[in-house]
Amino acid sequence: MKVLHVAAEIFPLVKTGGLADVLGALPQALIGQGADVRLLLPGFPAILDAILEPSCVCEIGTVFGAARVRLMRGHMPFSHVPVYVLDAPYFYRRSGSPYQTHTGAEWPDNLQRFAVLGWAAAQLAAGTLDADWIPDILHAHDWHAAMACAYVAQHLPTHAATVFTVHNLAYQGLFALADFHLLGLPGRYAAPSGLEYHGQLSFMKAGLKFADCITTVSGSYAREIATPEFGCGLEGVIQGRAGDVFGVLNGVDYAVWNPERDTGIAANFSATDLAGKALCKTGLQTEMGLALNAQAPLFGVVSRLTSQKGLDLVLGALPRLLQSGGQLVVQGNGDHALEAAFVDAADKYPEQVAVRTVYDEALAHRIIAGSDALFVPSRFEPCGLTQLYALRYGSLPVVRSVGGLADTVVDASEAHLAADTATGFSFSEASSAALSARLDQVFALYAQPARWQQMQRRAMTQEFSWDAAARSYLKLYEALLTTQ
Repeated sequence: MKVLHVAAEIFPLVKTGGLADVLGALPQALIGQGADVRLLLPGFPAILDAILEPSCVCEIGTVFGAARVRLMRGHMPFSHVPVYVLDAPYFYRRSGSPYQTHTGAEWPDNLQRFAVLGWAAAQLAAGTLDADWIPDILHAHDWHAAMACAYVAQHLPTHAATVFTVHNLAYQGLFALADFHLLGLPGRYAAPSGLEYHGQLSFMKAGLKFADCITTVSGSYAREIATPEFGCGLEGVIQGRAGDVFGVLNGVDYAVWNPERDTGIAANFSATDLAGKALCKTGLQTEMGLALNAQAPLFGVVSRLTSQKGLDLVLGALPRLLQSGGQLVVQGNGDHALEAAFVDAADKYPEQVAVRTVYDEALAHRIIAGSDALFVPSRFEPCGLTQLYALRYGSLPVVRSVGGLADTVVDASEAHLAADTATGFSFSEASSAALSARLDQVFALYAQPARWQQMQRRAMTQEFSWDAAARSYLKLYEALLTTQ
């Protein structure tokens, strides 16, 4: 089975969130189970400059306003997964993030930049760019690649089945309806039955309407997005595709996230030997300038600082945490008001709070390894990977019970503690008061080392490898091909 994965990010070259981790790991897991997998990625400098053995498949020429576009082929560094890279310097070879300028503004030509990615994916699926390799499945990820599904639907001779994965419904790729003509699609696609969304164009809707199969990254999120609370205005579309929507839980690349072999942390440790974790905590306290206090529960945050991630709830619960003798390390950036509030707290309580408003993958490993508990109090969370990393490192997650967080963290209720199934702490209401109340039990259990270590060991033995996700996707692919 030939499978083409299309996305805008991939770890470790271009990463703004969990999408990159998925693309870095899932294709490898599928290859490990016998699939013939290739990637299609935009030619951002970090990608184009890193691929191994690059060669030109074809010169495409002028498309979507870019005068020079060509399709390259090579292999990813480290994993050696085969990859196509769309080399369009006019669209991709620029500074800033993949989606925004240095000032945080969206690139004004994002419609063309990501429409051409979907168009190229559809051309590959049709066999017009590389006749030597034509996929059976075109798997598009998030709004950046969603237009591939519309372009395939428009080209009826294409035999490839399409799968669209929603990694985060809140980011939809919205553009002016007046720019529809730039997409090169028939006018009927500009209607509410197509890409039109409240007077705009929605790339996300292209995937939801035209993919043969829709997946999300957890079972709970698949149910949540069909409701007004989590559907972002697209719940009606999702309800209309109810029989085609499936939840497939993301996995963890345990070659990257494994405290027994992680070379970037202060000491290695395992579920059967936790001694190294104490050294990681001391190392993190030292690095961050916190008081060296083994008795103080150390809470970590590794996240984008946004309202979605519930970091304002952490700020609201911070007085309870500090009064109870806890410490907090925050790594992340995003909302300037949240950044400023956390920095202000660190200035006021330097022995208890430390903040780094940067994204640093190596620091993320040290924080997760050195923390006793990790906050992931999201208002909504399609899957979440941070809590999965925390589980493997024995840093007990404190989560809101939504989406993938509800599917992966077992709350430390008395029943779960007695059954030795508890792996973290969860709360329901999106409020600082609810989080503060949950902190009381965190501190109470931390004061009981035997019970705390019991939870750590149970958390560290949870299995969320990519193999299970790969098997689920292969079953979906096979089912689609039998109905083509």
